[in-house]
Amino acid sequence: MRFVHESRAQRVVFAPGSAPDAVAKEVADLGARRVMLIASERESVLADPIATICPVVLRHDEVVMHVPVEVAERSRAAASRSGADVVVSVGGGSTTGLAKAVALTTGLPIVAVPTTFAGSEATDVWGLTRGETKTTGVEVKVLPCSVVYDATLLRSLPSEMAVASGLNALAHCIDSMWGPRVDPIDQALAGEGIRALAAGLPRVAHGGASLEGIEQTLYGAYLAAIAFASAGSGMHHKICHVLGGMFDLPHAQTHAVVLPHVLAFNVPHAPDAEQRIARGFASDGATEGLAHQELRPATTRRSDAGWA
Repeated sequence: MRFVHESRAQRVVFAPGSAPDAVAKEVADLGARRVMLIASERESVLADPIATICPVVLRHDEVVMHVPVEVAERSRAAASRSGADVVVSVGGGSTTGLAKAVALTTGLPIVAVPTTFAGSEATDVWGLTRGETKTTGVEVKVLPCSVVYDATLLRSLPSEMAVASGLNALAHCIDSMWGPRVDPIDQALAGEGIRALAAGLPRVAHGGASLEGIEQTLYGAYLAAIAFASAGSGMHHKICHVLGGMFDLPHAQTHAVVLPHVLAFNVPHAPDAEQRIARGFASDGATEGLAHQELRPATTRRSDAGWA
């Protein structure tokens, strides 16, 4: 066994029902006094309690999917004008992505408060779109220094969006099984991520108010993201980034649709990964072979099993 594994430094706080207090503490511990709060108009109601107890000097709501370059440039300019010394993001992958775009050029630290299962908060990967071309890169300075997970913030997430977002997290686990820098630690994290997602996501699909289901899914999404950050992007994410940037497709739903096709393509050539994936689902596929099972395109519709 010969490999090198590098872990990223990041504080992770699970704070059910107390995100505002947890965020305020993270900001104070950083010694920050001027907060740029990024949240879309849709997420403003979730960001309001945070704004009331944090020293916010700027609220920024221009959040656009795939982070167009011009949107990023306006956000950076706004951060500079405000004199912000920390960025707090409240939202899903697009919101976190915009915070990363700000951090990429300003070096400001990020405190991320996720409201989906996207996992971007746990990676040092950034993405920007110019025209129809999406470019991604890796920079340590875009990794949020703190992440605050509050399951109650995801209670209002529509069921179909929650399922698609959870399948995006599952795609992180799958890609981590055969990414370009994969090691046994990545595979162990991804396997536990699959187990947690398989336990939590059906409960989220059948009723978004299930806090235990949300917490299990958040836990799985976090493990998926840190495994993915270490293992690197495989075929699945490269395909989805190209399609998403070119056709302005919704991120989570695109990952959900592409996932079974990449799985069917790769699994016959990766028997060890197949076994690990099947064990994560506690599936008989560990002996039958996932590659021989019927794989249908994933959708965000509910199924009898809870999600498909």
